[in-house]
Amino acid sequence: MNASRFGIPHFGRRAIIGVAVVASLCSGALAQDSPALSDAATAMIGAWEFSNADHDKICRFTFRADAMTDGYKLDIDKNCANLFPLTKDIAAWAVDAYGTLRLMDGRGHTVIELTEAETGIFDGFQPGEGRYVLQSAAAAPVRSAEDMVGDWAIARGTGKPICTVTLANNAAGADSLALALKPGCDPLVTRFGPTAWRFDRGELVLLSGRGQAWRFEENDANTWLRVPESPDPVLLVRQ
Repeated sequence: MNASRFGIPHFGRRAIIGVAVVASLCSGALAQDSPALSDAATAMIGAWEFSNADHDKICRFTFRADAMTDGYKLDIDKNCANLFPLTKDIAAWAVDAYGTLRLMDGRGHTVIELTEAETGIFDGFQPGEGRYVLQSAAAAPVRSAEDMVGDWAIARGTGKPICTVTLANNAAGADSLALALKPGCDPLVTRFGPTAWRFDRGELVLLSGRGQAWRFEENDANTWLRVPESPDPVLLVRQ
């Protein structure tokens, strides 16, 4: 077909071809910038639990496959920086040629290094903060109802208790356990009116008689944070 018949001059055809070549080269360069994940890196994708050696400080990491500077994206729970100050700038991760897991800031600088102790478990040591343990969600200890039975304070973000509840281990329904409020609870709690509780996919759920629910995620062994998080957080604190 003669392009000039349709009003496309020869120099226009050369420009079109040039753009196509540049686009092809760019797409090739992008493909090289985002190499396939190694087997070791692929095994990291997903949810992990980050804790201290005593397992009384816990937060959640989510390893992603999105490319970043010298590594891949890492999402960290907001509460992690309060429990482990060194994590506040961590934004990326990578597994090096020796199998060491490097947790990095946004500029690609290593903040924490962890080595694999066994399948699904990494550990490391940081002067001033002690030993870290990183476990896959499958390897992390699973909370049971027996772990939670007892008295818990409901507190606002200031830490001041506004109510005490007792989580019992006797059935309140087909899939829930009994809960009792102690006298003197704040209206925020009495309006909600919790009467039962249960676990649901790792979250602790308080249930009202009207079918409403407050959901909490574990902050550490003795503190759970209501989710989704708000400017005025609500906590469950072991008594």
